[in-house]
Formats: sequence, structure tokens, C-alpha cells
Amino acid sequence: MVVFTDRADAGRQLAEQLEYLRGQDVVVLGLPRGGVPVAAEVAETLDAPLDVIVVRKLGVPYQPELAMGAIGEHDVRVLNTPVLNLTRVTDEELADVEAVERAQLHDRVARFRKGRQRVDLTGRIALIVDDGIATGSTARVACLVARQLGAKKVILAVPVGPADTIHHFPGADEVVCLYVPAQLIAVGNHYYDFSPTSDSEVTVLLDAAAERMRRITTDTGDPDREVEIPADGVHLGGHLRLPAGATGVVLFAHGSGSSRYSPRNRFVAEVLNRAGLGTLLLDLLTPEEEPDRAKVFDIGLLANRLAAATRWLGTQPDTRTLRVGYFGASTGAGAALWAAADAALGTGTGTGTGTGTSTGTQVSAVVSRGGRPDLAGPRLAGVRAPTLLIVGGADTLVLELNRQARALLRCPSELAVVPGATHLFEERGTLGEAAALARDWFLEYLAPAGSETEQSPEARATGSTE
Repeated sequence: MVVFTDRADAGRQLAEQLEYLRGQDVVVLGLPRGGVPVAAEVAETLDAPLDVIVVRKLGVPYQPELAMGAIGEHDVRVLNTPVLNLTRVTDEELADVEAVERAQLHDRVARFRKGRQRVDLTGRIALIVDDGIATGSTARVACLVARQLGAKKVILAVPVGPADTIHHFPGADEVVCLYVPAQLIAVGNHYYDFSPTSDSEVTVLLDAAAERMRRITTDTGDPDREVEIPADGVHLGGHLRLPAGATGVVLFAHGSGSSRYSPRNRFVAEVLNRAGLGTLLLDLLTPEEEPDRAKVFDIGLLANRLAAATRWLGTQPDTRTLRVGYFGASTGAGAALWAAADAALGTGTGTGTGTGTSTGTQVSAVVSRGGRPDLAGPRLAGVRAPTLLIVGGADTLVLELNRQARALLRCPSELAVVPGATHLFEERGTLGEAAALARDWFLEYLAPAGSETEQSPEARATGSTE
């Protein structure tokens, strides 16, 4: 039998199995109370923020340890129908238990969130952690709450749980469990020390995690702010992050239907930030323009907006001396290459007419992920910035379009194929591989002038990784 010394030991062991999430946009969510000490170890290992999702078990009136359901924040409720049928709990008895537990839930929410804002889950990975599950009722409620709060993916991670629950768990996109006995008698049987966790211990752990994240931000000196950029008589929303000592800044041109909240691009941006690169996640269209499909695919318009954002960076005290790179996804890659070509030629960009104003800043590198570089058309030949085209091996149509587009480039270029990846790089590990390729490309080409890694483009070897 697998035995954990205590919850902290279980958390450390669980964290080892979750290392693949390091660097991803993940929020660790402990289930109070016993799940929080486990979650705290996971969050620290992954360098991720820690928060809680408050849930309460609905115990059978005459056997409180047996869950007939659970409730959670935002009025979420899950009922265990087989237990209700077996115990013959009446609707009135159920309502009485729920009323008591709902009051306890509201009290705990107020206590745990006192002086602390909830960590935003919008578009992020919610990693829900408990010290173990039996029926799974509270964990299912937590998964529902996380989705209501905007999580784009929900992962449940526990040290121990029964096979029938773990292997058929609704609500989670993925379940990670260290030990799955065929029959679980009690979660506590798998711990030497399973003493209760108090509310004060939960508060201490949350405070410590918040201080850890604050210290990381303070130590790196990251200016991390929302910005508005004027372009074409409108204002574009963006999110600028500059790690201390940044050697360059990368502007993101999103694909159709995406925005600066795109979880995939936020993940890539986090990887670049950790490598010391600044990022500007940018909406190239206003909310009013986004429903207009003609504007979504107006590559000239998008390139013009990208050029305006580049000029804006050149006016800001903390970015005007930094080298600039473009990261384009899907249709955004066409806009990035269009803008890079016009910056090199000094002709500017426009709304498909070739008129406009140049960026005023040399673009030093371009990376396309699952992009449509062909949408830049004849401007491809004018790109001078070293360009990396990253394509999924299973994205056959786009792969061929990238091969054709690369043949038109006259700059240093490479075509990197990520095996098994489809267009959105949703397969496990593929987005991380693409992000690492982008990071290395930008680190090489956005290095400060005169540094050891900086060379002229002509001095670099070019070619495909195929």
C-alpha cells in the first residue's frame, strides 16, 4: 500500500507528476481544508498562484461521512443519486442539510478571501487539488465552479482515489492520481498523519503563497499592465509585460476569433517572459469590429494596426530602446509578415492598399505558429527579419502552405515541424515545444547589439529543420 507521511509529502510527490504543467498558465486550487496543504506544495513547485475553491459535502443526516452530494461557490450543487436512493433521504432532509452547509460555505468564503481577491481563472488552466477523493462529489462541484469562473481547462489532481471514480470522472478534462486502489476504504488510511487541517492553517498557506507570488513579481521588477494604443482613430486593448533587463519585446498578432486573452498565446508569452523577453498581447480589432468577418481577414488592416503598436512602443520610455519581434498565429502570421516587410522597405502598411506609415522601428525577428504566411502575398519577398515558421506535423494543408511561403522568403528562415500537432497545438506537450522554439529564436535574434549572440543575418546559417 502506498503511504504518504502527511499532506505536504503527498503534495511533493504529486508535484513531481505535474511538472509538465510548469510554465503553463495554470492556477492551483486547493479544496479546503485538507486539500490546501497538498495544493500549496504543488503551487510552489510549479511557481504557480494558489487559491481555493470552497466546497461543502452534503452528508447523509444519520451518517455524515457518507456524501449524498456537495455544494460549491456560485450556487453549484451536485447530487449523488445512488446514495440518495439507497439511504432514502427525503427532499426536506436534503434541504435542511444543504441550508446548514450553505451557511458554512458562505462563512468560509468570507474568511478565506478576507483581504485577498480571487485569482482570475479566465482562459487559464484550473488545477484542482485535494488530499484524496472517495465518492468525488466535492471534486465534481469544484470542477463545475472552475468552469463557471472561466477556466479553459480543468485538471483534477489527487494523491489517492478509487479506480471506479478516477477512471470515470465527469467534469475534469484530465485526472492525475498517484495511487488508484481497486477499492478505497478511507483516504486517511493512506497517510501516517491525517490530522485535521484548521481554517487558520489554510489562511497561513494562502498568505504565504500570495507573498511568494508578490516577491517573484517584485524581485523581477516586471511592469505588468493593461495598455490602450491609438490606431486608425480607434484604441486597441493590449497587455504589456516587461521582465527586468528585457532584451527585446515581442508583439503578438492573434488569429481570427482570438484576442489578447487567447490561452495559447498567453502560454507562449509566459514562456518568453520567463526567458527575459517582454511581450505585448494585443487586440488588433476593437470589440465592435470583431464580428465583421471582412475586417477579421483584412490582412492589410491588421498589419497597419500592428505597425501602429510598434510605433507606440517606440514612444514609451521603457520599450523605445528594445528590439522588436512579431509572433503571429494563424491569420495573424500573415499580418506579422506583411508589417515586417513594410517596416524593412519603409513603405508602411495600409488597409490592403499598400499605403500608410512605416513602423519607424526595425523588426528584428518573426515567428509564425500554425500560421498562414501565404496571406502576406507578394510582400513575403520583402521580409528581411529572420523568420521561423512553426507548423504541426498533422496540420497537412497549412504545412504545405508554409513550405510554399518559405520558398518566397528572401530572409534567413527555418521551417520547424512539431510531430503530431494539429492546427491549434492542443495535443499534450506540442504547444510547449512550439513555445520553446519561439523562445530560442527570439533570444537569438533580439539580443542587444554587440552581444555575443548577436550576428548579422547574413552570418547565420539558414535552413529547415525538416
